[in-house]
Amino acid sequence: METLFIIVIFLYSVIAHEVSHGKMAEYLGDPTARYAGRLTLNPLPHLDPIGSVFLPLLLVVTQSPILFGWAKPVPYNPYNLRNQKYGDALVAGAGIGTNIALALVFGLFIRFFALPESLFDIFSQVTLLNLMLGIFNLVPIPPLDGSKILFTFLPLSETRIWLEQYGFFILILFLLVGFHYIYPVIPFLFNLITGA
Repeated sequence: METLFIIVIFLYSVIAHEVSHGKMAEYLGDPTARYAGRLTLNPLPHLDPIGSVFLPLLLVVTQSPILFGWAKPVPYNPYNLRNQKYGDALVAGAGIGTNIALALVFGLFIRFFALPESLFDIFSQVTLLNLMLGIFNLVPIPPLDGSKILFTFLPLSETRIWLEQYGFFILILFLLVGFHYIYPVIPFLFNLITGA
């Protein structure tokens, strides 16, 4: 039951992240996500069988120190964005910002209110998982959102082309050998926000 509970929180955190991309793109002039039916918190249009169900379940069951997964990316057309210079970065940052905002809201409830144990557990999971998603997506490796923010300020070059071409493999390598270097930031921020 606890495994299912964690996966549901994770899934809705990822969906909120993706919907935020679409909402920001629409705010900047691109309705692609709305036309695709993706500006909804209904999980069905967002589910990716591997990234949304199988991989998170496997990681939870094997008690992995990290929880990793994805929903189907919300589509948008960058050429429709009114702000051509910073539009991609704003769309990417909206997802990260949503996860950080959720972590702050639920974390501050823990800090300032005496919650019953069941609510404390729920709010703690929401805070931790959203911190993990927000921090992880800041990593500037394609296809993560951090790369879109970086590429806004990095002119087209051989380095950028190389990163875009091999980003997925670099990301796998990072997950295997590099993530444990930034993982301690997550419990540190959790303690800072919640005071727990």
